[in-house]
This record gives sequence, structure tokens and C-alpha cells, in this order.
Amino acid sequence: MCGIVAYTGSRGAQQILVEGLKKLEYRGYDSAGVCIQDHKHLGLMRTKGKLVELETALQAGPLAGNVGIGHTRWATHGAPSVMNAHPHTSVDGQIAVVHNGIIENYSIIKIALEKEGVVFKSETDTEVIVHLVHKFYKARTDAGEPGDLAKAVSEALTHLEGAFGIVVVSSYEPGVLVGARRGSPLVLGVGDGEFFLASDVAPIVEHTQKVVYLDDNDMVVLNGTYKITNQANAEVRREVQNIEFSAEQVARGNFEHFMLKEIFEQPYTVLNSMRGRILPEGTAKLNGLNLVNQEMRSIQRVIIAACGTSFYAAKVGEYLIEELSGIPVEVEYASEFRYRNPIITDRTLVFVISQSGETADTLAALREAKQKGATVLGICNVVGSSIARETDGGVYLHAGPEIGVASTKAFTSQVTVLTLIALLMGRMRRTSAEEGMKICKALAKIPDQIKEILLLNDQIKSIAREFKDKENFLFLGRGYNYPVALEGALKLKEISYIHAEGYPAAEMKHGPIALIDSNMPTVVIAPTDALFDKMLSNMQEVKARGGRIIAITDAEADLGKLADYTIVIPKTLHMLTPLLSVVPLQLLAYHVAVMRGCDVDTPRNLAKSVTVE
Repeated sequence: MCGIVAYTGSRGAQQILVEGLKKLEYRGYDSAGVCIQDHKHLGLMRTKGKLVELETALQAGPLAGNVGIGHTRWATHGAPSVMNAHPHTSVDGQIAVVHNGIIENYSIIKIALEKEGVVFKSETDTEVIVHLVHKFYKARTDAGEPGDLAKAVSEALTHLEGAFGIVVVSSYEPGVLVGARRGSPLVLGVGDGEFFLASDVAPIVEHTQKVVYLDDNDMVVLNGTYKITNQANAEVRREVQNIEFSAEQVARGNFEHFMLKEIFEQPYTVLNSMRGRILPEGTAKLNGLNLVNQEMRSIQRVIIAACGTSFYAAKVGEYLIEELSGIPVEVEYASEFRYRNPIITDRTLVFVISQSGETADTLAALREAKQKGATVLGICNVVGSSIARETDGGVYLHAGPEIGVASTKAFTSQVTVLTLIALLMGRMRRTSAEEGMKICKALAKIPDQIKEILLLNDQIKSIAREFKDKENFLFLGRGYNYPVALEGALKLKEISYIHAEGYPAAEMKHGPIALIDSNMPTVVIAPTDALFDKMLSNMQEVKARGGRIIAITDAEADLGKLADYTIVIPKTLHMLTPLLSVVPLQLLAYHVAVMRGCDVDTPRNLAKSVTVE
């Protein structure tokens, strides 16, 4: 889950690498480092902590050269420290590597290398890579053959098990960079006389719009041009694609944090997710699914696999698809899916959901489902991502880059896309044209309704001030808003470090009600739908035990004196309520975290793109 950036060209590498790492800091912020090649010398700088520490160190001791690699780390093997920070170097200091992923057989390799006299300096799995590359490079030169960094890297890769995206630089071969990927993303940026390698396009977009998404087991050699080879060492051609967003979209603008910016982008990102996909006859057009109508009608069961926020969006999707189409749906944690021998037939349709399209657990679920013969479709945000390329089809969110570690606009875009999928499947089965048009009409109003909710930002901020010092929260919802309660609790715990739990409201009395007192706020999602009276009863149970209630409801509700604070959202169809009710919860979590002095965009122990199991 670390961030990699590399550059070769005519410009000074240091500034490009540092600025690139800033765009990747959401992928890891335990430590950072750069290695820059200057003719036949490698300059190395590594620091513990956030990227500002590396910037300060480089200001005091800048590194010259126009070829280099950089890394920002999210620790897996070894605690955050300077010695565990990347880049790691060979015993002679002439080869350096940066790595994103996990080398599963590193301990076996390490023992073998130590027997050969290699002394390890870190606790990381990554260090075995650079020592292997050095070993195979020296084997050639010791045999009187010319050194070949690319061949040494290629040979080293055959010994590695696990996931990796790596870039290697060496003072033995000035001007050369070698990158490779297996399971972890790596993108090549093609500029005018210069090249970039990175974990995603964010650090590349300000320099060039042209990128190549490397496939698994690809290796690329940069030396004034680029050459890509596959696992069989055969040269391959990969399509050069254009990045669909601008550098400005990766910037924070006038917002204090990326998370707040992304919350306020939701009227536009939801609109982009449905733009051109709603048809006047009350159905949806989703060409990327790559399924003919007959194939869709033959589906007997749907499985949705996802993690984290995407899992809660999937739960909303479960209710949508079942209500509109009558097809049974199961939502699975992708991290558990492949370990329990899931039952899949040729009439099972599997959706995998991931904002980044690189989530390791979700990729593993995708591959397991395909191996068992399922049609697998992806819902993701990143064009050219692994999930986008490995699925049989799918739908892009078109939400633009999401930088904040705590996902916000991706959730609402995922729910929007799932609504369109449910509508499409429903119209093929049991949803009438009249009902379909009603849903489309209500869906078209959602962006403006989100704008109305965002006008309540100051009110929500004042509520956050009242509860910011609490250490426990309970979130309750029913039906479509039960997954929203789960998501609201997740947002709060992710960025404010407050313990929070989401529950179906009726389950409260089966255990969690024991926790309720005046020190444990309860957030209740209570729109005026068929379950409204039931929610009122749950609120009365909370009040009877001295609990304090923050209620999310619509203008038609009459809560009496049950709620201590009420946040009123616009009225919509019951199935579309999650697109509105989640927004106040995002703002509440954001303001609580800011008031507690937490790092909202890069919360502790978390990274944006979870590319390791």
C-alpha cells in the first residue's frame, strides 16, 4: 500500500520526485525516501514520519541528478524507521529499489542470502529484492560478461512470491530505470523526452496525459525510450492511454482538506456517475457490462464482493437489486470470499467493487470467481486499473480522483451505479416502465438535493462541537439505511479514532442497548418511509435510558421531543435515501475529527489503496 514514483529525463529529479510523493502520500505516510542517480553515483535520503520530514532533509542536503526513485511507506514488515524506509540499497550501495507489496517468501530468501554473507540492514521484506538483483548482476560481471541491470532484475523476479510493484536504479548503468509489477499497480508516464513510473497517475498527470498501464508480470526498461517485456521475456505492446482528469482535480483548491473537497464534490460526481446512462423509457444504459439482454435475464443469483466502504455500498446494492429485479443477492467480504469455497454456477453473476480497482482482497475474489466459471463485472473509479482490465466488463464511476483516505464521493457514486444496475436488471424482469420512470425522475433530482444538504454544513459543525469529546457512538438505521449506519460509524472511527458501531435499529435491544447512557450519543437515520414508526419506537428506547440522539430525517417527519438534534434532508424515494442520508454523516465525522486535532486526510494506520492482503 506504499507509493512509488520514479523519473528519468533531462530535468532535476529531486523536485519531481518530492512533488510526486506528495500526490501519493495518501498511500502511506510512515516514512519516505528518494534515491537519485548522478552519473555514476547514487544519492540517498530517507526519513521517518511524514513527507515534510524528507522535504526538510533535502533542503538541508539536496541531491543532484536527473534520474531517481522515490517512495512513501505504509509499514507491513518492520516498524516505521529510517532503516526500514525505502529505497533500499545493495551491499555496495550501487543498486537501489523501491517496492509496493509483500514478498511472501522473503524469510526463505533472506536465510539463503545470509548464508552467502549478505548482511541485512532492515526488517523489511523489500531488502531481499535489492540483494537478489545485486547477486545476479555481479554473477554476470564476475563471469566476465557485461553487466545487465534488466536481466538481473528479471532473474530476481523469478525467485519472488507474492505481490510487488518495483522500480530499480543503479549507478552501474546511468540513465536506466527498470520497473516491474505483479499484483501491485505500476503506471508508465510517457512525456516529451522523459518518462515516469508511479503507483497511480496522480504524480504523472501534471507532466503528461499519456500513460501505459502495465499488466501483471510486465517489466519495463527506461533508457531514452521504453521497452516492455512479459514473463516470457518477449517484448509486448501496451496501449498508450490518455488520463481523463486534470492536475487541478488532484489539487485541494480552497478546501482545508481533500476529504472536505470530496464531500462537496458529490453533487457533481453523482451526476457524472449517471450522466448519459438514464433512458427516457425508465431504464439504464450500461454498455460496459458487455452482456446481452438474454444473458442478463438468465442470471439466477448475484454475488457482490467488496471491502470497507465499498462493502457498505454493496449492501445498499443488495437491497436495490432484490427489490427491483427479484434476483437473490449475497454481499461478501472480498477478504473472506476465496477462503470459504463459494458456491458458483454459470448462472451466477459476480460484481466486484473497488474505488481504486487495485484492492488486493477484491482482486483475489475476482480471480476466484472467474476460476469457478462466473461472469465477473467490476465497479471501479480508476480507468486502466487491474480490476477494470481483468473483469468481463463493468461500469466506471467517473468520480474523478479521490485522495482522502476516508472514502466519501466514491460511496455515493458506487450507490448511484448500483441503482442503475438494479434498474436495468429490474426492467428486464419485474419493474414496470412507470416505476422505472419514477425512479429515474427521483434519481435526476439527487445532485441538487445533495447541494441542499451541504448548505447545512455549519449546523452539522455545531453539532460536532457538542459531541467531539465523546469516546463512543452508536449509529442506527433500518432497511436501506442500515448500511448507511455502518458507513457513518466507519467514517467516524476512521478519521476521529472514536469507537463507533453501526447496527440495524431493531438489533439494538439484543445487546447494544446495554451501552446506552448520556455519554454515548446515538445517531439515528429516520426518514419517513414504511419503517418510520418502528424507528420512533427505537428512539424512545434510547431516550428512556438517558441517551442523546442526533436524528437524520426528512421534512415530513415529526419526531416530537425524541431527538436532541435534528438534521433535515430532502425527501426522496426510500431506495434512494442512502445517497442523501450519508452526506450529513460524512460532514459530522469530518468536523469531529478536525476538532479533535486528527489528520483527516491521512489517518493513522490507514492507507488509501489496500494493495496487500
